[in-house]
Amino acid sequence: MTISSRARGASAIIVSSLLLTACGSGAATEPDPTSTPSPSGTEEATEATPRLVLAYDGGILVLDAGSLEQVGSAELDGFNRLNPAGDGRHVLVSTGDAFEVFDAGTWSEGHGDHDHYYVAEPALTDLAFESEKPGHVVRHDGQTILFHDRSGLVEIFDPGNLAEGLPETEKWTAPDAHHGVAVELSDGTLVTSTGNNDGANGIAVLNGAREVVATEECTGIHGEAVAAEEAVVVGCQSGVLIYDGGEITKVDSPDAYGRIGNQAGSEESPVVLGDYKKDKDAELERPETIALVNTDTKSLQLVDLGTSYSFRSLARGPHGEAIVLGTDGALHVLDPLTGEETAVVPVVEQWEEPLEWQEPRPTVFVQGHTAYVTEPASKRIHAVDLESGEILRSADLPEVPNELTGVTG
Repeated sequence: MTISSRARGASAIIVSSLLLTACGSGAATEPDPTSTPSPSGTEEATEATPRLVLAYDGGILVLDAGSLEQVGSAELDGFNRLNPAGDGRHVLVSTGDAFEVFDAGTWSEGHGDHDHYYVAEPALTDLAFESEKPGHVVRHDGQTILFHDRSGLVEIFDPGNLAEGLPETEKWTAPDAHHGVAVELSDGTLVTSTGNNDGANGIAVLNGAREVVATEECTGIHGEAVAAEEAVVVGCQSGVLIYDGGEITKVDSPDAYGRIGNQAGSEESPVVLGDYKKDKDAELERPETIALVNTDTKSLQLVDLGTSYSFRSLARGPHGEAIVLGTDGALHVLDPLTGEETAVVPVVEQWEEPLEWQEPRPTVFVQGHTAYVTEPASKRIHAVDLESGEILRSADLPEVPNELTGVTG
């Protein structure tokens, strides 16, 4: 099924009524579903139905995460970035002028002591957070945070309201626009980058009243990750800044230029996995070293993988494992506390990172106990069981995959 591209403002959700379904003994019935619009082709499922969402040059593909069969698509021109919206159903698509809302067509609804599960046709909705230059999307503690690079605007919202329409957002604007990032913690604290037209150069910590309570400088701020106990790690050109327990700690790289940018955190681990680059003058550095930042000990460990990787190679396993997709074609699984490599799982053919960061390259995305790996050269995708290291299944794709994400349903 294919959903064609739409003009701004045209509705992509078709309202359909759901039959009332009796539950339990029959004394309880479903709430009237006609009060909330439902996507086209809505059907009830017996369990949650996770789906994968892939971007390609010209659109979006949606796959069933279990079978890897295609269940939908949408046409959308240009290079588009994908981020889970945070509600297990929607994906935010960063286009040229907005964070657009894509409905992956799978969700759960609570009903008393149990849930009901639904699937529908995936659709690019008419909902969008307008932005002159959409930047990073961060999800944490039930909130989703958008950073608008052109204006410095930070928007915070509850993604659970997306099914009813565009939710209200809390807004805060940085003093100067820059390519930045922000994350809100469970106590309302906002950790955000600071910078100007030359780039991000530090972080600021704001309390619930949005008063600045702490700042720290570090050149070349890029990327963030949250570890266990809500320790926030933000990378820069000479190490990382860690915000933990109300304090900012700078952890220096062993090299004068030791850039940590892209990172992956886990609620199961105090350690954040990051990339590590040390050649400031390289047109494109293809690093073979990764960084493990321990937020408990406020220390940095470098590990030589023996293979290079790209910014789409970093992931975390269900138990906090550090996972890196190497250009040797294998998933390298590491103990984040020791840096010991515990498994190497060959998945795709050897590859080389392209010079342009927008170009397709093998990408890893972990959902539950399964790692999904794309292989653009052969237009394929593979599902790997992280417990056994077994390749569960592979599938051919109709397009060359680029970005990859997923929803839980």
